[in-house]
Amino acid sequence: MITYKYKAKDENGKILSGTLQANDEADLHVRLKQDKKYLISAKAESHKSTAKRIRADRVADFARNISKLVGAGVSLVRALRIISEDETIRPQEKEVYSNLLKQVRSGATLSEAMREQGDAFPALFINMFQSAETSGNLDQTASQLAVYYEKDYRLNQKIKSAMTYPKILTCLIIGVVAVIMGYVIPQFQDLFAQMDHLPLPTVILLGISDVVVNQWYILILFGIILFMIYKIVMGIPKMRLLRDKLEVKMPKIGQLRKVVYTARFARTLSSLYAAGIPILNCLQISKRTIGNSYIESQFDAVIADVKSGASLSEAIQKIDGFTRKLSATILVGEETGELDSMLVSTADQMEYESQIAVDKLVAMLEPIMIVVMAVVVGFIIISVIQPIYGSYQSISTNY
Repeated sequence: MITYKYKAKDENGKILSGTLQANDEADLHVRLKQDKKYLISAKAESHKSTAKRIRADRVADFARNISKLVGAGVSLVRALRIISEDETIRPQEKEVYSNLLKQVRSGATLSEAMREQGDAFPALFINMFQSAETSGNLDQTASQLAVYYEKDYRLNQKIKSAMTYPKILTCLIIGVVAVIMGYVIPQFQDLFAQMDHLPLPTVILLGISDVVVNQWYILILFGIILFMIYKIVMGIPKMRLLRDKLEVKMPKIGQLRKVVYTARFARTLSSLYAAGIPILNCLQISKRTIGNSYIESQFDAVIADVKSGASLSEAIQKIDGFTRKLSATILVGEETGELDSMLVSTADQMEYESQIAVDKLVAMLEPIMIVVMAVVVGFIIISVIQPIYGSYQSISTNY
């Protein structure tokens, strides 16, 4: 139901204004006419919530509960009431689920109620429920969505946990360098001051140490400014597009990222297509779940090709950022007439490969970080030892 602000005339020609809920303007006209009022103008009010996006694992739990309760014969209103009264859910989720319950009770469909919650639910989630409401298989679709978002959450958590070690190693490098520059190197200042000539690496090291000890606040300020500049620059669509393009073009790492993006797209597309959503709508929704603006920017051409009669496999093949296996398997599905099952099997295979890709990515980063740390520490050691060794050589020559 939509809330309208309206202006209308009564039997006496008096202009009245107010608010009234209706399915659309035609329904509003009928409702006013029953009260002997005649519609002049109407404007729909927006009541969308500003709730934050619910975490993927919590969305999966919500879908799973809907699937079990509705599948057991419980009405949707009662199912939402049971979910909203759960003591284990967070206050933010409780508020969202309570709003869903209120709107469904007032006559809105579940998908309409979800849209009114702002960014709380993903677009894919809402569209899948809308399709299920049309086809009548709400419990089955909810079960599929629970599996989808559970897998999505696990993959994202795997990526985060895999990146923990490189992050710790980065912090360790910064910490070790800060201690050496701020405490260890100053102990050699008096010794180096007595030397007539210092090698270039030592001069550079002493300069960095002086900045760390006496002007550390400048380094912090510089870091903050650098971070802010990066955020501002990445907020520009063209720059974000360039960054995402470079990401998939990088040797080794780019190929691994392609596998992850292909897996994400394949799973979303297979879920939407299996739910009976038209392929063009599937592409429109799926492109927003990839997570790479460069790949997403190519979908306008893909959708135009499919509209003009090209096969999905031909259109997808043109995308720079997906693995070639995706278009090849879609082609097999089109030839056999089993595109939906082929998409599902492709998604499963891609997810398995994406997990391997994440492991490979971390396996590549770890030695790189260790080498960086070794180079930094090695430079410091050489810079300290070189002038001392030179002075000893000079003393031995003189004597």
